[in-house]
Amino acid sequence: MTPMNRRNTLKTLAAAAAGSAAIPADAAANPIQLHVDLEVDMAKEKEMLNNFKTTFRPAISRQPGFVDVKLMKLRKALMGNAPGSFNYRLLISFQTEELRLKWVASDDHQKAWPTIEKNLKGAKLGVLLYDIA
Repeated sequence: MTPMNRRNTLKTLAAAAAGSAAIPADAAANPIQLHVDLEVDMAKEKEMLNNFKTTFRPAISRQPGFVDVKLMKLRKALMGNAPGSFNYRLLISFQTEELRLKWVASDDHQKAWPTIEKNLKGAKLGVLLYDIA
């Protein structure tokens, strides 16, 4: 590694360490995960998937406290019952519930969520909030 590359690498590592220090120490103790069951209109599935990838995921990813987001399509119930007519589940994780609520109140959310919602049958949702142990 050249001295110039080593210097840039050390600067990058220092910046990353400083950034992680900005996260409150108790934030990791209160992570949450929201499960949102969606009944996607299968005639609009392709549009919904595109909107998730190009609009929703980028918008939520830049929010303070964001941890992860996944969109899952139900294949089948192996045990127990399938969740009614819901065919997709959106999993959203944040460091705290308070940070998730700030995302919900943000302009980014007000612009991104309708790109998903417009592809649902009616306004049917199932929403469960979990504390992550």
